[in-house]
Amino acid sequence: MADLHLVVDRAAGGVAAQIARELREAVRRGRLAAGVRLPASRELARDLGLSRGVVVEAYEQLVAEGFLISRTGVGTTVAPAASRQAVLPGSLSRPQDSAPSPAGPGMTSPAEGREPYHERRSTAPDLRAFPRERWLASMRRTLAALPVEALDYGDPGGVPALREELAAYLGRVRAADVVPDNLVIVGGVAQGLSLTVQALAGRLPQVRARPDLDWFVQRVEYPVPSPGRILLAVEDPAGVRQLPLLRAAGADLVAVPVDDEGIDVGALAETGARAVMLTPAHQYPTGVVLSPRRRAELIEWAVATGAMILEDDYDAEFRFDRDPVGCLQGLAADRVVLVGSVSKSLAPGLRLGWAVAPPRIAGSLRLARGELDMGSPVLEQYVLADFVATGDYDRHLRRMRRQYRARRDALVLALGEHLPEITVRGVSAGLNLFAELPYGWDEASVVARAEECGLAVEPVEPMRHAPGPPALLMGFARLPGHRAGQAVRALARALGARGEFRFRLETPG
Repeated sequence: MADLHLVVDRAAGGVAAQIARELREAVRRGRLAAGVRLPASRELARDLGLSRGVVVEAYEQLVAEGFLISRTGVGTTVAPAASRQAVLPGSLSRPQDSAPSPAGPGMTSPAEGREPYHERRSTAPDLRAFPRERWLASMRRTLAALPVEALDYGDPGGVPALREELAAYLGRVRAADVVPDNLVIVGGVAQGLSLTVQALAGRLPQVRARPDLDWFVQRVEYPVPSPGRILLAVEDPAGVRQLPLLRAAGADLVAVPVDDEGIDVGALAETGARAVMLTPAHQYPTGVVLSPRRRAELIEWAVATGAMILEDDYDAEFRFDRDPVGCLQGLAADRVVLVGSVSKSLAPGLRLGWAVAPPRIAGSLRLARGELDMGSPVLEQYVLADFVATGDYDRHLRRMRRQYRARRDALVLALGEHLPEITVRGVSAGLNLFAELPYGWDEASVVARAEECGLAVEPVEPMRHAPGPPALLMGFARLPGHRAGQAVRALARALGARGEFRFRLETPG
C-alpha cells in the first residue's frame, strides 16, 4: 500500500480538490505506478486529520477521470493507463481544480490567440467527470460478448438492444409512451430535430415498394418532388444555434413569447403554425418550466389543429429541487416527437441521441438514416445499451446531479454576495442559470469581463426576437464550487462601481 506524502493547505479551502490534484500529479509523474493500492479513505482521512467525506470526494473525482479504479473488496488502485501520462505544455503550472480551460489536448487557449470550437458554451457538461472506467467496462463486456455479425451494417434506425434499453429508460424516468419500434437512434438532438422537420415538410425519402433503378438503367427522368416547407413556431427567446439548421431543413420560423409559465399557447394559436419546437422541462434560455395549465392547452391546440410538437428534452435529467416533470410525449404520443441525447449527461462527442415519434414519422426517420448516412456507429450503440442496462448510467446521473447542484448553489450564493444587483431566474436545474442584469447594463461588456474572470457566459440579447431586459446565461457545470466565489468576486471588481459598463440612458425632454 502506497505511503502518500500530500501537501494540504486547509486555509486555502477546496481541500478535496487539493488532494485530487496532489494524487493526480503523483500518478502523472510516475510516483504512483499503475496497480498501486491507495490507503482506504478512512485511513487517509485519519492521517491527514480530515473528515472521511473529503477524501471520498477526491477519490471519486479521480475515479471519474480514469486515474484510479475502485473495486469492492479490492480497494482503490491506480488505473493501468493513467501512470506517466504525457503532460501538456503548461499543464503543471495550472492547478487542475481551478476553473478548467475548455481547451483540450492539442488546442490552444484564448490567451494564445485561438479559441477552441464551442469553448464558451454555457451548456457544456463537465467532461472531466465522464465515467471512463465504467464506460471502458461496458466496452470490454460488449466486445467480449458481441457476435461477429453485429459489427456489420446495422439497422439504420438503431441497434435493437439500445432501442429497447432507451425505451424502457424513457418510460421509467421521463414517463414517455414509447415502444422500441417508434424510437430511432440519431446523431444527437440537432440531427433528430433536422430530420423531424424534413419529415414534416415532406423532404425525406418515401417508402418504395421495390428498388427503383429505372431512372438509371433506362435513362428515364426520375421524379423528384419539389422540397416543401413548414411553418414552425419557436420560443422567444430561444437558442440561436439551431435556427439555421431548422431553416435549412425546411422550416419557416415564427417566434412565440415565453413568460413565467412557458410558451404562450394563445399567441401560438394565432400564428397558424403547423408545428412548434419547445423545451418544456427547462426552457432554454430562461430556465422556466412549462406549467400544468400550459401543458394542457398545448396538447389541446395540437389535437385540435393536427399540429406536431417537437419536444427538445436536452437536459431534463438535471432537475435539482425535485423530480423532473414527465415529458409531453407521454401525454400525446401521436402528436409529439421527443428528441434527446447523452450530450449533456455524458459527453457531446459521443454523438448519440434518439427521437421518439409516431409510427409514420419514425418510419420516415429510419428510412432517411438508411438512405442518407446508413445510421450511427454500431459499437458505441451496443456499449451505451450495456451502460444503461447495468445501471451505470443511472448511477452516473445521480452523482452528477449532486455535483451540479452544489456548483449551481455556490454560483448563486456568490452572485448574491458580490453582485446582488443581478437576479437569478428559473428553476434549479440544468447546466447553466439565467442571470438578469439591471436595466441599462451592457450585456456585451459584462460578458467580456466575465470571460476574463474565467466564467462561461453567453449574452441573451441575440436569442431574443422581441426586446427584453439584459441578461446572461452563466454555465456552472465546469466551475468547481470553491472557484465560484473567486470568479464572481473578480467580476465584481472588474465591473468597478457597478456602473462602468451601463449604457448612458437619455431622459426624455
